Amino acid sequence: MAVDLRRTRSLVATAAAVLAAAALSACGSADADQAAAPAPSSAAPSSAATPTSAVPPIKGKLRGYGTVRQLSEAADLVVRGEVEAAGFRVDEVLRAATGSTVRAGARITLASLPSGVPDAAHMSTLEAGQVVVLYLAKDPTAPTFRTLSGDFGVFDVSGAGAEAVAVTRSQAMAVSGLLTEDPAASGHGFRTTLDQLRTVAAQVR
Repeated sequence: MAVDLRRTRSLVATAAAVLAAAALSACGSADADQAAAPAPSSAAPSSAATPTSAVPPIKGKLRGYGTVRQLSEAADLVVRGEVEAAGFRVDEVLRAATGSTVRAGARITLASLPSGVPDAAHMSTLEAGQVVVLYLAKDPTAPTFRTLSGDFGVFDVSGAGAEAVAVTRSQAMAVSGLLTEDPAASGHGFRTTLDQLRTVAAQVR
């Protein structure tokens, strides 16, 4: 039986072409899979949060006082006198904490409220020539005094002798009674006599 050599060569060439195409297709698929795979990261994940700038603490609001007795109990020093350009001249000591060396005729230094207290912006200013009764807290680190809760610790004094009258510096930041609070008077300031302030201060030990 005679074999057609031309036909045989054609079949062999066709088979070779099919095999070559299959091989190229397989290589392309492997390359595609490798390209699709995510590359490993050399950076280790960070567990620490991104640092932020520190926010300075906001100091709390000032304590409120409801009565003159509460002021007297909390104060390290209760004095009547006159504000001077360089401090405060003490004309009378209504009450002093144990160990105090302040006497009538002394001059003391007054300090303002610490910075950062929200209510500080609403406080009045003590000016030279003003006659007042002050309820004071002593600074534990310096020879200075601050009024209790700003305007709460300031009474303006007018008149003399038995007729002397004391009025809270502020209407809003003010007590509402001598020994007991008066809700109806809250927020309207408080008026009393200098003698009554003396009496309440003397009752506190």
